[in-house]
Amino acid sequence: MNSLARLLWPLPVTLFGAACAGVARLFGARVALRDGVLEACGGPLGPVLRRAYPPMPIAAITLGHVVLAQDEIELDVTRAHERVHVRQYERWGFLFPVVYLAASGVALLQGREAYRGNVFEREAAGGG
Repeated sequence: MNSLARLLWPLPVTLFGAACAGVARLFGARVALRDGVLEACGGPLGPVLRRAYPPMPIAAITLGHVVLAQDEIELDVTRAHERVHVRQYERWGFLFPVVYLAASGVALLQGREAYRGNVFEREAAGGG
């Protein structure tokens, strides 16, 4: 797939992520472009991500070509993991959230945890 297609295929999710980063920036988050990925951390993102998924805090989340992280430390620690998710978005496009949730459902049906048993998380845990 060419580089333009890799950008356009996940674009609806990327735009949502960029909007989230923009709002977070208004409230003190740091936003920067790094290696073609918009990264945002700090400000309101820490409290929001810690509470967004009650079973466990979210250190960082990828939305297309945007990564939102609790703070700079979590952004640094999770960067390789989140870049795998960026590549997964490039493969699956705007459908990735749907297939990700389906993979969590499959993991649950197989008696595994929805997060750690998710095939996409297992791939990202290897860092690539």
